[in-house]
Amino acid sequence: MKVISVNVGLPREVEWKGQKITTSIFKEPVCGKTIVRLLNLDGDGQADLNAHGGEHRAVFVYQKESYAYWGDYLKRGDLKYGQFGENLTVEGLPDADVCIGDQYQIGTATFEVTQPRVTCYKIAISIGVPEMPALLVAHKRPGFYFRVLQEGEICAGDTINKLKSGPENMTVEEIDQLLYSSQHPQQSLEKALKIPALSEGWQWSFNGLLEAAIHGVKAGNAGLNQTAPIAWTGFKPFTVKRIHDECIGIRSFDLTSKENLTIPDYLPGQHIALRLNINGENTPTIRMYSLCGPSHTDFYRIAVKIEPGGLGSSYLHQQIKTGDIIEISAPRGEFILANGDNPVALLSAGVGITPVIAMLYALSAIRSTRKIFWLHSAQNGAHQSFPGVAHQLGEGLSDFNCVQIFSRPDEKEKVGVDYDLSGHLNLDMLKSLNIPLDTECYLCGPAAYLNETTEALKSLGIPDNHIKYEAFGNERSPKNKKAIAPHLPIDNSGEGPLITFTKSNISFKWNVKWNSLLEAAEAAEIPVQWSCRVGVCHRCESSCLDGKVNYDPAPFDNPAEGNVLLCCAKPLTDILLDL
Repeated sequence: MKVISVNVGLPREVEWKGQKITTSIFKEPVCGKTIVRLLNLDGDGQADLNAHGGEHRAVFVYQKESYAYWGDYLKRGDLKYGQFGENLTVEGLPDADVCIGDQYQIGTATFEVTQPRVTCYKIAISIGVPEMPALLVAHKRPGFYFRVLQEGEICAGDTINKLKSGPENMTVEEIDQLLYSSQHPQQSLEKALKIPALSEGWQWSFNGLLEAAIHGVKAGNAGLNQTAPIAWTGFKPFTVKRIHDECIGIRSFDLTSKENLTIPDYLPGQHIALRLNINGENTPTIRMYSLCGPSHTDFYRIAVKIEPGGLGSSYLHQQIKTGDIIEISAPRGEFILANGDNPVALLSAGVGITPVIAMLYALSAIRSTRKIFWLHSAQNGAHQSFPGVAHQLGEGLSDFNCVQIFSRPDEKEKVGVDYDLSGHLNLDMLKSLNIPLDTECYLCGPAAYLNETTEALKSLGIPDNHIKYEAFGNERSPKNKKAIAPHLPIDNSGEGPLITFTKSNISFKWNVKWNSLLEAAEAAEIPVQWSCRVGVCHRCESSCLDGKVNYDPAPFDNPAEGNVLLCCAKPLTDILLDL
């Protein structure tokens, strides 16, 4: 076993699908000795530190034998060492033999195997084969990462000496298939989680798969997309049990099962879709509303603000009566209160109170001992939704800090009695609250509120991954100021099934020029997460309210029930996506 080539490369911009992206996939061989550092080789760098780099992904290894294999399979004679993004091209060390936790000495440096390659579309750019991320998994030739145990010098021609075998004897190939394939035996998952060298990301994935296996969940891949199970697909009829005016312009509706069935609980922060048949129109109107009442009840509560010219809100306010039937989806959504002991800040403005008050109901129900900050902004008392509810729920909490902010208090309203602060929530107000830096922050409100509050929290030193938000409508993400607001595709000449992005409130016909629903979303600037683009990584897995799709290529593992993999799906019928 020996090193054939040492390869490095720094991040650079390349053209891809009409846009510029930054990548470090392109590596070039270096001559002479190279110093190995704890996080990479001298002269090497990573563009996307979420997917690459770090202690457990410091050095990527790929085999000379795999180059020969792909050369034959792809009928290519132009593949060059470094083209698969590897730092070390080696002779030997096949994925079928190397185990997680194995330790090796090369030159004066020592290494430990931590995980297989993470699937990414950039390998497709480097090789020029769009299906390459899927082929690496299907043909069981992913390559693997080293952690650097001892810094030192290496060079091409160095012998590779094995120092130690990893515990459990689970190979790179076995670990790779355990995550990406449709087979996740519980015994294998438990075995993998006993390997200390396995990287944190893969441990997280296998813990998710193990929990799903223990609870008998067979649909979906909980290691790649840990979403809450959907109680039902499509829409079910619910009866309007109660209607209540919460404040000026906002009305709540309690909905109970038409069949008087027990309704499934929901996770605090989730929302439902309403399918409204307004004025006998052929195409129903779909509107999304956060659930805002207590869980473990016989009803779902939503609150609706009437909007000028708003078709759905006007219909609900002006025509819906107690006893009417409304079709709703099962609760869904990833804006969910996380379990844990960290402090919690619930921040909202106007009708944005709805998902966060559901979180407060949940915290109150278990008499949480977490430090909780409640900050709600409204014009004044007449526009304050659910008046008094926050104080009532806070009475059972041991460390509850409630701050009511009025931007335009009525002249009869008194500070310290009817509200706490006047104006708009800002950095100085947040500083005065001494919010701990490990606080988990949940935000909901208008776009301007989300943008300004997100920036203020970051200025306090709150980490980006501790700031979560919910926004409806075609607004830009507060975490991506360069993003373009969702819109109809520039070429909106499709004649296929109707695609509706319910959160973005955009619908258009499928165009045969698109290869997937992901491309349709991109044509409309709908924000979607993705990585492999060929049905492997599940990063694009999204909630599908209604409709049927066909997969091409077929994914390695199917999505959870009620979900769809956008990157390899095409619509067979009209489809509603929770995006």
